[in-house]
Amino acid sequence: MIEKFEENYQLTIIRGATTAKDNSEKEIENAVVELVEELISRNNIIENNLLSITFTVTNDLNACFPASIARKCNGLDSVAFLDCQQMYVPNDVDFCIRLMAQVLLKDHKSINHPYLRGASKLRPDRC
Repeated sequence: MIEKFEENYQLTIIRGATTAKDNSEKEIENAVVELVEELISRNNIIENNLLSITFTVTNDLNACFPASIARKCNGLDSVAFLDCQQMYVPNDVDFCIRLMAQVLLKDHKSINHPYLRGASKLRPDRC
């Protein structure tokens, strides 16, 4: 289905990442909630304009699905979520959760990609 976007809104892709302290459901939940809240607040996203989020996690995280956590926070139960495992690369950031969000934004020129905690070293230019 193709929908016409409201005038002045543009489909925008926002990236971000964070790290959990360890491979536990509670620590993954803390990290995901913080990352999603930062994504929304830093970019002034209206929840209805958040279309989808794809999460990837490093292979040392398997205690729970980030999408199941995000779906329960901030009234995002209608957002399309997907979880994937990040490919293994030696010396990658441990316990890393990355996201790619598709959103409708009016001001797409001032995007703020949230790179938090230990993931800030992935993109120091965006921190």
